[in-house]
Amino acid sequence: MTVADNRTGMNMPEIRAHFPILNETVHGRPLVFLDSAASSQKPDVVIEAMRDAAYHQYANIHRGLHWMSERTTEAYERARYDVARLLNAPDHREIVFTRNSTEAINLVAHSFGSMLKPGQAVLISELEHHANIVPWLMLR
Repeated sequence: MTVADNRTGMNMPEIRAHFPILNETVHGRPLVFLDSAASSQKPDVVIEAMRDAAYHQYANIHRGLHWMSERTTEAYERARYDVARLLNAPDHREIVFTRNSTEAINLVAHSFGSMLKPGQAVLISELEHHANIVPWLMLR
């Protein structure tokens, strides 16, 4: 039997159990990680996939004609299809992977920036993370 949070319906202890780092204690208390704008902690399934790729198929995607590169490219493209299906995207080519949120925000700002006309504005809140303020200021 699981106990779900009344507001979200999620079982937080069960979710936390998938993230090895969250089993750590700091000053005698369970680790709570709130700096997810700068980095995110990985669940077991991601750590295992990264380990498996490093051990068995680490190669550049879309670059080589050798077996490992082709295998890695196939896995990458399969992930794009899976994410597109999860997000209900009309086309898997709409899915763009970036290294982190900051890179993604920069990509969006620079992409939209080319379409903005004089007098148009981009509104952001004063609560935004630095990574979502700077690209828009630079664009201005």
